Amino acid sequence: MAKVYPFSSIRRELHEIPEPGFKEFKTQKYILDYLNRFPGKRLEIKTWKTGIFVRIPGENPTITIGYRTDIDGLPIQEETGLPFTSKHKPFMHACGHDFHMSIALGVLTHFIDHPIDDHLLFIFQPAEEGPGGAEPMLKTDIMKEWKPDIITALHIAPEYPVGTIALKEGLLFANTSELFIDLKGKGGHAAYPHETNDMVVAACSLVSQLQTVVSRNINPLDSGVITIGKITGGTVQNIIAETARLEGTIRTLSVSSMEKVKQRIEQLVEGIRAGYQCEAVIDYGSMYHEVYNEQKLTREFMDYAAAKPGVTVHECTEAMTGEDFGYMLKEIPGFMFWLGVNSEHGLHHSMLSPDEKAIEVAISLITDYFTFKSSSTDLSL
Repeated sequence: MAKVYPFSSIRRELHEIPEPGFKEFKTQKYILDYLNRFPGKRLEIKTWKTGIFVRIPGENPTITIGYRTDIDGLPIQEETGLPFTSKHKPFMHACGHDFHMSIALGVLTHFIDHPIDDHLLFIFQPAEEGPGGAEPMLKTDIMKEWKPDIITALHIAPEYPVGTIALKEGLLFANTSELFIDLKGKGGHAAYPHETNDMVVAACSLVSQLQTVVSRNINPLDSGVITIGKITGGTVQNIIAETARLEGTIRTLSVSSMEKVKQRIEQLVEGIRAGYQCEAVIDYGSMYHEVYNEQKLTREFMDYAAAKPGVTVHECTEAMTGEDFGYMLKEIPGFMFWLGVNSEHGLHHSMLSPDEKAIEVAISLITDYFTFKSSSTDLSL
């Protein structure tokens, strides 16, 4: 069994300092300060923007095994009431990245004193929640120099109990894209609507039309979601709105469906532009590639984990969740899995409170699996 470190205190310290994408300055400093506790050890450290690459050279390397964690927080006002609540209001680690980082540091710490044959590369990636750090990180010279042969990651799952991991071969998370639509017409006095182009009316019409895209343009055997989560428009109750803005998300289980959805959105927006004689601009914001687990590695990990005491493996179905780790899996074979943390409240909720016992479960499982993988005689994919 791998030695397990008590990393819950690190999780709590990281929980207090959530930061937005590419502005994780304190988070980066915290991680670097932690790594500097091991002077003279087998660590090679390089930074990129607010991200960090940490390489532990192997003793007799054949491959490089990669492990990725995300490090950013979300613009959510925390309501957990925890004694270590966020000090960076209104940001919160409401997606478990504080868990992800503490687990990664736990695994890394183990291998500082317990080197394996193969190289290990730990990637502390910024901006997973937006605008997306995985894709540009892949293009760095550092990644080209240290590029792993296989790569893994995890994501906390509030709905599963501690000790359960969930994953499947193939598609795990959907293709996702942000969606922003800005409308501009002509404002005016509420008593003279005939002299204006009301963008609140235009926005409401567009929202209704968008809800027909999945139901009438996507194959019923496929899956897709268009959600408009925020609408803004106008200034006060007696002035007709000159502008309106729709903010939402698109999620599909296939690349072809994503292309079809966007094509149909553009057609509908063009209709609004003509029908309401207004200006209309679409911005797709951050786009994330599907998370697709390589079959052989995923099955090997599932079989290994199932034989480990204290771990239950659940073969789950795919989810409409978005994760930019998909870009890394597009280039590097590997897998992602859900880690059960048994929270009453779900991801992106202001009261998310994962069970810290899951940290030790994950550290033990990953360190043992990497040791097994490095000693395996079959390193083929």
